[in-house]
Amino acid sequence: MIELDLTLILTLALVALAAGCFDAIAGGGGLITLPVLFISGIEPLAAIATNKFQAASATVSATAAFARKGMINWKQGMPMAVLSFMGGAAGALSVSFVPKTVLQACIPVLLILVALYFAFSPKPNEKVRKARISLSLFCVAVAPVIGFYDGIFGPGVGSFFLLACMLLLGQHLLQAVCTSKLLNAACNLGALSVFALSGAIIWPLALAMALAAFTGAQLGARCAVRFGPRLIKPLLVCVCCIMAIKLLADPANPLGQWLGDQLFDFE
Repeated sequence: MIELDLTLILTLALVALAAGCFDAIAGGGGLITLPVLFISGIEPLAAIATNKFQAASATVSATAAFARKGMINWKQGMPMAVLSFMGGAAGALSVSFVPKTVLQACIPVLLILVALYFAFSPKPNEKVRKARISLSLFCVAVAPVIGFYDGIFGPGVGSFFLLACMLLLGQHLLQAVCTSKLLNAACNLGALSVFALSGAIIWPLALAMALAAFTGAQLGARCAVRFGPRLIKPLLVCVCCIMAIKLLADPANPLGQWLGDQLFDFE
């Protein structure tokens, strides 16, 4: 276990501040915080659990804000939220049983895949689409699957929910944003409940990062109108890819070792 000192906590809090700002403008703040936790030497399970606390803080806050304005359809949303919660909890339980070496090998690959999604995904618009599946099918086949991904990894899950609500349920952009925040908060809480009970969360670090991420989100919301995601989104993708390469370059990473061996064999 890495020694947790004040310098490390402040450094990671600054990272969370920047990630919160990025997330408010373009989404995907977890693409920054999670790999930095890994690079800092935090154990994979503790890194995912600690990152989940600050992510849950942000999504619950956003959901509460929408709820206060009466923008969430609770009758439709609650069944989806319950299944999303269960999916998040199942994903978090699965992480506990995955060997450390498997996590080390898979996480850089997941980071690159999610970065590619952010790079090439279409920009959401207000166009109303016809629903492609029923609400019941979405509840049992989509919400828990995305929730499971959130529990076992997490970055980009809000965008996945947003896209699913628009393309599969035919919701317009604002309605999809509200629904996705509710489902994101639900799976975050499902995963967080498992991580908290297992003792995997590094609480001093989690609290510092959550506070910093909240502050960064407030700053990002103010910058969103002026700068927008045009600059931030490509930067987010680049940072994610660089950090994935950094993780692969770690001598302890089994996938990085395998790729290095293949490269030398090829030469």
